[in-house]
Amino acid sequence: MERRVRVLFRGIPHGPRCKLCLAPFGGVGAPLMRMIGKRPSDKNPAMCNSCFDFMASHHGGAEIECSFLFADVRGSTSIAERMPATEFRGLLDRFYAIATTAVIDHDGSVDKFVGDELVAMYFPLLSGKNHPAKAIESAKALLAATGHADSAGPWLPVGAGVHAGPAWVGAVGEGPRVELTALGDTVNTTARLAAAAGAGEILVSSHAAYAAGLDASLEHRSLELKGKSAPTDVVVVRLDPVPHPR
Repeated sequence: MERRVRVLFRGIPHGPRCKLCLAPFGGVGAPLMRMIGKRPSDKNPAMCNSCFDFMASHHGGAEIECSFLFADVRGSTSIAERMPATEFRGLLDRFYAIATTAVIDHDGSVDKFVGDELVAMYFPLLSGKNHPAKAIESAKALLAATGHADSAGPWLPVGAGVHAGPAWVGAVGEGPRVELTALGDTVNTTARLAAAAGAGEILVSSHAAYAAGLDASLEHRSLELKGKSAPTDVVVVRLDPVPHPR
């Protein structure tokens, strides 16, 4: 039912949206949502009031198998140095918008944006059983939207990491600061993968790559990730370049 509701709301323009059910808060969809009692929560405007109230009243969570996508801008400090702060803010706003679309279009949930980094979750309730593949497809869509398939080069250099495994997913915080989030080693490992990825690279853990059925002939690496006691095997995914028409 939750997946069907998200599919329905996703087709109604337009964002910003509830990060759980995708109810639109703007555009022609907003009056319709208000008619059925959905509007940005006064306590957390990232969610609609009904989703927030449900989370607040069912405070808790569970350890489940899920997938994560972390993606961040490579060399953002140098980029920010070369332009006015207002222009840099506009650049990141563009990144946030296309990243959100890439995640939502593949049945994921945007956990947060931290500076120039996207954190997204994919779990069975919303993403179905094939959540590792959807996380990878989101990453590919994000790289394509930032120009990494363009032979002229990207307008914003982005690297990404995808990992799947058990994580605790649920509500944390109290009062007006209740949030849906995920905790555990799987989350931390995904963050390390994104940090190790070069511009235009998606580093996919071997576990996630196997679950998603990635081509076995893709490049493999063994990485020493910060804080990990053993090497992490990954598969490297890149986009094929699309030449400019003559």
